[in-house]
Amino acid sequence: MSTEPNGPVLVTGSLGLVGSQTLRRLADLGRHVVATDLDTPANRKAARKLPRGVEFRPADLTDAEQVQRLVHEVAPSAIIHLAAIIAPAIYPIPKLARRVNVDATAHLVRAAEGQQRPPRFVHASSITVMGPRNPHRTTQPLRAKDPMRPYDVYSGQKSEGEEIVRASALDWVVLRLGAVVGPDLKALPVSADMAYLQSVVPADGRVQTVDVRDVAWALAAATTADVAGEVLLIGGDDSHRLTYAQVTSELVAALGLPGAMPPGRPGNPDSDDDWFVTDWMDTTRAQEALGFQNHSWPDLKAELSKKYGLLRYPGPLLAPLVRAVMARRSPYRNDPGQYADPWGKIRDKLGEPLWDRPKEVPTT
Repeated sequence: MSTEPNGPVLVTGSLGLVGSQTLRRLADLGRHVVATDLDTPANRKAARKLPRGVEFRPADLTDAEQVQRLVHEVAPSAIIHLAAIIAPAIYPIPKLARRVNVDATAHLVRAAEGQQRPPRFVHASSITVMGPRNPHRTTQPLRAKDPMRPYDVYSGQKSEGEEIVRASALDWVVLRLGAVVGPDLKALPVSADMAYLQSVVPADGRVQTVDVRDVAWALAAATTADVAGEVLLIGGDDSHRLTYAQVTSELVAALGLPGAMPPGRPGNPDSDDDWFVTDWMDTTRAQEALGFQNHSWPDLKAELSKKYGLLRYPGPLLAPLVRAVMARRSPYRNDPGQYADPWGKIRDKLGEPLWDRPKEVPTT
C-alpha cells in the first residue's frame, strides 16, 4: 500500500554519491529529512552544505545502541538505507564491510521494528546479488523474480542484508541498483581501484547503468508509492544497456579523449562464473511504479561533454598517448590466454573476491 509523507525521512549513508542526491530530491519535494553518516571532520564539513531543511545527525550504524537512539529520537515515517561499503573497496576489508553491510542493516531493522509506528524501510540493494551472467547463455534481461546467485563478497553481503530486510515485520521495499553514474567526475569510475576493476572485467560483459539523479528519484518515490513488499530493479532506460567496453570508451570520449581506451579481453563464452556480477535488467515494473527514468545515456554523455569541454581540442591529440600508457598498464599485458579472468585479477591486487556463504543465509 502507499503511505503518506507525514513524518521525517531518515537517510543513512547520506553524504555519499547516491545519498547526497537523495537528500536533494527529498528536499525538493518538501520532505522533512534527517541525514545520518559517520561523525568525521570531512562529513561535518559536508553537512554544512546540505540543502535547506535537511538536519544532520551523525551516527555509527555498526553500534546498536547508537542506532536505537537515533531511530527512537527521529521517529521516521520512512528510512532510506544507503550506508554500505561497495566493490571494489570491499575486497581488501571484507570483515569491516560485513559490519556495515550486514550487521548495521540488522541493527537498523530491529530498531525500526521497535518503533510505536514502524517506518517504511527502503533498502538499497544491488543487482550484483543476481550473480555472474554469461551473455552467451543468458540472453534475457534479469527480472526481479529471478533467484539470487551471490558470488563475490559484495553480492554475498548485499544478499544477506536483503534477506534481513525481507524477513522483517516492516513495510519494506528493496531496490536493486544498477551501475550508478552521473554528470560529474566523482560519479564516474575514475579512482585507481575502480579503473583497475573496469580493466579486468570482460569487455563484452553486459551492464546497465543508471544516472544517480534517477536513483535518487526512485528512492524518494519508494517511500510513499504503492510498492510495499516488492523487489524492484533500478536501471536506466534501454539506452543504458551497454557492455563494459562501451561504458569506458564512451565516457572517456565524452570527456574529450576519443579512442583513448585500449580494447579489453572478452569473457569466456563457455564459463558461467568468469563474468562480473552485472547484466541488463527488466525495469518495467520499477518504472511503472516509480517513474524515475529521466536521464538517458546519450543525455548523460552530452552533459559530460559540455561540462568538461576544455578537453575537446587537446583531447584527440592526447588520446593516442593515453591509449599507449593504458595498454602498458593493463593487468592482462603479457598474460597468457585470450579470455578475461576477473576474479583472479581482483584476487591478485585487491584481495579474495569470492563469498564464503554463511550456511544460515538463504539464496532465493
